[in-house]
Amino acid sequence: MPLITLFSAPKPFKDPHIAMIQRNAIQSWTLLPDVEVILLGEEAGLPEAARELGVKHIPNVAHNDNGTPLISSMFQLARENSNSDLLCIINADIVLMPDFVEAARIVYFGGLVAEGVSRPQRDKFVLLSQRWDLDVTQPLDFSMGWENRLRSTVSGQGQIHRPAGSDFFLFPLSTFHEVVPNFTIGRAGWDNWMIYKARKEGWPVIDCTPSVMIVHQNHDYSHLPGGKPHYEHPDTNENIRLAGGEANTRYTIVDSTHQLTEGGKLVRPKITYLRLMRKLELFLRTIFFFLPENVIENIARPKRWKKRIMKIFGIR
Repeated sequence: MPLITLFSAPKPFKDPHIAMIQRNAIQSWTLLPDVEVILLGEEAGLPEAARELGVKHIPNVAHNDNGTPLISSMFQLARENSNSDLLCIINADIVLMPDFVEAARIVYFGGLVAEGVSRPQRDKFVLLSQRWDLDVTQPLDFSMGWENRLRSTVSGQGQIHRPAGSDFFLFPLSTFHEVVPNFTIGRAGWDNWMIYKARKEGWPVIDCTPSVMIVHQNHDYSHLPGGKPHYEHPDTNENIRLAGGEANTRYTIVDSTHQLTEGGKLVRPKITYLRLMRKLELFLRTIFFFLPENVIENIARPKRWKKRIMKIFGIR
């Protein structure tokens, strides 16, 4: 029985570049130890890709009126078709390496914990990380030594993404077992809600960025209407509504409660400017809870202050 089940709803395999990077990602998953892969959906080319890569394919995922898979259905199908202790929803353009599995094992089975840091329960946590963005224009060579070659390329040409937006969430079966809202995959908001939900429930949110390199293969948004980014799509507004409002979609990796260091030790995240500003924002939201949401947004978010000050002084 594999420790981890990765589940994902890939985009259609029509666009040659999208098809290539998705095959790169999924093939990297199949090379991981102690992992099984489930691909969900009825997108063009998906059944063929699943057969080609030797992974499980489940077509009957529920979708919205536009035919885009729903997160709630993905979670349900993953639970029903997996015997793993850990589930991981992941975007289909993310290349993983064995350090991902090692991080999951350390957190789940118990590793080193810094002094003064409580050990997370093995059945109650969420693991995530920042990604490294990389332009990939050809199929990856998965022959011996591929991980070292990729790490070298990413270190020289890649760029670490800011701590906003998450491309995977790994969690034990006992978390997120309640009904997950009918979020639309591939749109903004649902990933932020995952962090909000974990923090609300008191589950440790563990950032493994220092110990894991996950690689996002850059792409355009030609698969979306008008080629616009996902956060400008109407389905994003529905995701925000389902999340309970904008405040619940402001949660990011900055809100993590723990970090997994390169040496495999769980520590408290260091106080940074971003974390300090986030704490201030949450404090202001608590004080002004009685105000309308749009007013709270203007008061609580430091970025809004900056824009307002620049406007007052005529700075562009």
